[in-house]
Amino acid sequence: MRIFDRYIAKQIIVGTIYAVFVLSLVLVMGNLFKQARPLLVDQSAPLGLVVRFVINVLPFSLMFTIPWGFLSAVLLVFGRMSSDNEITGLRVAGLSLFRLALPVFMIGAVLSLGCLWINVNVVPLAKASLTDLIYEQVKRDPRSLLDPGIVQSKFKNQKVFVESRDGETLQGFNLYQVSNGDKGAPIRTEAFVHAGSVSLIVDEEKKQLRLKLIDTFIESKKEDGTSEMVFAGEAEPWLFDFGNDRKKKVKPSAMTNAEIRRHIDNNPDMKESQEVSFRAEITKRFSFSMACLSFAFIAVPLGLKSRRKDTSSGLVISLAIGTAYFLFTVLSDKFDTDIGAASALWAPNIFCVLLGLWLFRRAQSR
Repeated sequence: MRIFDRYIAKQIIVGTIYAVFVLSLVLVMGNLFKQARPLLVDQSAPLGLVVRFVINVLPFSLMFTIPWGFLSAVLLVFGRMSSDNEITGLRVAGLSLFRLALPVFMIGAVLSLGCLWINVNVVPLAKASLTDLIYEQVKRDPRSLLDPGIVQSKFKNQKVFVESRDGETLQGFNLYQVSNGDKGAPIRTEAFVHAGSVSLIVDEEKKQLRLKLIDTFIESKKEDGTSEMVFAGEAEPWLFDFGNDRKKKVKPSAMTNAEIRRHIDNNPDMKESQEVSFRAEITKRFSFSMACLSFAFIAVPLGLKSRRKDTSSGLVISLAIGTAYFLFTVLSDKFDTDIGAASALWAPNIFCVLLGLWLFRRAQSR
């Protein structure tokens, strides 16, 4: 490798690492605030559990930040080299634009292979683990399920609010049982329960939480629309069992490629649209992995075009291109056939390559 190859490669690698770090920090912190709030606020999770959450979110963010960071680095490096007339000097020395871009394509290919390994092997396992973290905290400390001062909506068709807590006793317990609003029907309250105080009985061995309601008022709706009210000094109608594993909703994004294929083979009665979505997940992992190599085709000529502008414009261009690239793949969910979904997923890569070749030809002739 010649000196100028090492010079360009070093700048791109350093710029990519810096950009990936910054973008990953933004995405991880955003997910931490959005998804880990129940861990931090609702359930007072220990620090170790939050650290595990960050570790599981990081691989998912890398599938976006590595291509984005690489694109930003190439745009900024070639924009700066062009503004400093370094590109002009190298081309006067007889080097073609394609030859100058060779380190970019080599780094893009290596990063694409790395993204392929992350998307196929790491991301599915991280997503599967991520979905269990909040539930794991509840199993660890069932009492945290009913923290006072917060509307708890984690129960299916139920909302719970507790005014205060005195040791193992909850004061001012309120529960609303609501309809699920199926088929466009309005959501309405089916039952309301109020208790002056609630005693928590926790069986650590069986992983069970029982609620003993004191000074209880229960109002429920009958099928004819009338209400039925019940007053009780004591009642123990609720039992939360955390000893058994949950029945998980199968999500292809949290499954490895082998698990997806096995799931399709073991469910011959699955709807065709569901099969398409499962197979599209495998295609998405391969198409996303090729983003770095595809971006290499358009990043170099676009970086040269911004030579007379502030080099920070390269970051703006990269964000626009990256956003358009990843948003376009959302169209794959709108197709009910494998050909349609695959076409939507591979179209951004093909478009970037074709556009890049055209831009290279224009830049080479100047």
